[in-house]
Amino acid sequence: MHRVLLNHPRLPLFGAQATRALERATTAGLTSGTLMQRAGAATGQLALALAPHSPRFWVAAGQGNNGGDGLEAARWLHVRGHHVGVTLFADPARLPTDARDALKRAETAGVQIHADWPEPKDALVIDALLGLGLQPSQRSHSVALACGLRALQDHIGPLLAVDLPSGLHADTGEGLPSTPRATATLSLLTLKPGLFTGRGRDLSGEIWWHDLGIVCDTAPQAWLNTELAILPRTHQQHKGSFGDVTVIGGASGMTGAALLAGTAAMAAGAGRVYVSLLDGNIAPSDNPGLMLRAWEPGSRPSAWSQQTLVCGCGGGEAITEVLPSAMSLAERLVIDADGLNALSAHPSLQRQLHSRSAKNRPTILTPHPLEAARLLSVSVGDIQSDRLHAAQSIAERWGCTVILKGSGTVIAAPQSTPWVNLSGNASLATAGTGDVLAGWLGAWWAQSPGQVPQVVAAQAVARHGAAAEPAAPGPLRAQDLIERMHQQLRAPNARATCVSSASS
Repeated sequence: MHRVLLNHPRLPLFGAQATRALERATTAGLTSGTLMQRAGAATGQLALALAPHSPRFWVAAGQGNNGGDGLEAARWLHVRGHHVGVTLFADPARLPTDARDALKRAETAGVQIHADWPEPKDALVIDALLGLGLQPSQRSHSVALACGLRALQDHIGPLLAVDLPSGLHADTGEGLPSTPRATATLSLLTLKPGLFTGRGRDLSGEIWWHDLGIVCDTAPQAWLNTELAILPRTHQQHKGSFGDVTVIGGASGMTGAALLAGTAAMAAGAGRVYVSLLDGNIAPSDNPGLMLRAWEPGSRPSAWSQQTLVCGCGGGEAITEVLPSAMSLAERLVIDADGLNALSAHPSLQRQLHSRSAKNRPTILTPHPLEAARLLSVSVGDIQSDRLHAAQSIAERWGCTVILKGSGTVIAAPQSTPWVNLSGNASLATAGTGDVLAGWLGAWWAQSPGQVPQVVAAQAVARHGAAAEPAAPGPLRAQDLIERMHQQLRAPNARATCVSSASS
């Protein structure tokens, strides 16, 4: 059993359908109830690890096999001398076979089964109401289940969710309004994408995983991006070894965005960083290492063919004039912010991007949900309801690598398995942090031009999020974010521990 933390090799994520298929294939070769008993034992072990001095434990058990897992956890705790109670929010006669057998075993062991909820304020409560038992289209549920969800929402103490917080969709991270917020979640058999994106990050608490002794050898729905990579340097290298980045943006009143991106590119290690400001003025910069240039309308710098371009940070409408040359000349191109808005608004730019993709000239798009909605001509709600699908749709439509920013940033590429990023938190929800990511990404790409763009994007996103951890109250300023990212890169041995284990 492991807690999922940063700096571990990427982990496979499986949705509800694949998990159920694995469960069916596995149970066919095992004695009835074996997986449920393993799940109950794992849940009991983690409950003890999370609250070793809790005066009692209480299980909220639902109608399906998730309820059976909870019943097995109650039995496991009870036979080891702990005070345990169960509220069964279901009709015992309608339980599935394995869950019904688990109920009988719990009762035989002496576990007290209740129909009412005692408001166990002094207990660690185990949420075993739904797990995978909620369909993505489901919005209504039984009276008993509604009572259970309300009881869990009102619980003040620690809450351990079995497999998923009840009402959270395994594939999308979308949750019912009544989904309780867990202190910790133990994902069983597989890790689910919904735990790491959308509302999943807020609702799941600490995420733990137990494979129940089963190895899954099928292709995952997504990968969890956890690794904090570094780019090694040798003594004989010089600044020309680490690539050139040009940031194009900074229209009138928005020069700060381009300067932030340029500063981030320098902090990430680019050999030379140029900033072309679209407002036509060269304002003083706090970073004398940046080479500032005023953009001249109609110019087509030949040097772009050897550089990594970051196009759009604070670009306003003026970026529309620049994009055709950027797409035509840049070997590697990052389109951010106003560059994305221009792309979504101008069919001629869309055609040029398709042409660029057909020539195998890589582009990385970095939309937040509103920009993604504009690219796909849908609502923000459509994007957020299935972030993996949205990111993959943009990648396939435009033939580009896509970074869909937000809670559980998704990194997608055409005909490739998407990645979901683990690092980061809401302290990054401040002005300029997206510009920092764009600049850092450009520099990371400039230093590893032969790397697969999706890998480059995933590495940059992981570093960006890791600088916001551990979470602290309040916002993180963009300037401070750059400094944190740089310091983490300079001290790679201070990275997060990959995985910690609970007693088993």
